[in-house]
Amino acid sequence: MKPVLAALACIVAVSWIYLLSGAGMPTMDMGGGKVMLMPPPSWSIGYAAITFAMWSIMMVAMMIPTAAPVILRVASGAQGFSTAALFTVGYLIVWTIFSAVATTAQWAFDSAHVLSDAMAIRNEVAAGLIVVAAGLYQLSPLKRNCLRRCCSSKNLIGDDRKRSPSAAVRAGLTYGVSCLGCCWALMCLLFVVGVMNIFWIAAIAVLVLAEKTLPWGLRLARIAAVGLIGWGSVAIATAVL
Repeated sequence: MKPVLAALACIVAVSWIYLLSGAGMPTMDMGGGKVMLMPPPSWSIGYAAITFAMWSIMMVAMMIPTAAPVILRVASGAQGFSTAALFTVGYLIVWTIFSAVATTAQWAFDSAHVLSDAMAIRNEVAAGLIVVAAGLYQLSPLKRNCLRRCCSSKNLIGDDRKRSPSAAVRAGLTYGVSCLGCCWALMCLLFVVGVMNIFWIAAIAVLVLAEKTLPWGLRLARIAAVGLIGWGSVAIATAVL
């Protein structure tokens, strides 16, 4: 258990350090210790790779802590470390696929010139609609069911004697899909507040962790939904009026 916990802590720490250092994005020194991200005028294969790496490592930083209790539960079996590692690989495959989709969405938004230099949606109405949509999804049956599956994963792999490598990866994939169904709408908020807004990355990560680990996580999801719908509605009304 301790080696698994130490490995997860190291992975998360390195991921956050990478994000805090700018995630490999081009930057410009603004003076006074302030640095602004400077996306290139047009996308290249190299910049797409950097963006994909940014999203992938961001998902590791945000989602591994939320999955840690389940990974540690998996590690408590006879083949603890290896099984937990394979389970984590399966889990991260799901979020890597999501990162590829997010990278494609960012490319599409940027190509349409709807993103600011902070990599946030320029149009306030569109941004407000995204926030409202995220809030409505928080109240949806799909969100509720995925959150419940995330919180009731005691028998993901089953008996120790049946823990083959493929079973561990499949269990990680299954759990990852549940987490994706639970959290993808919240991740879309990054296109509203700025893809590399560290404060919001941390805030969303804490919210997801609380939803998945606290006894009243579902109630918290509903409270967040009310806040998001209110925030988005005010933003839309302000932009229109």
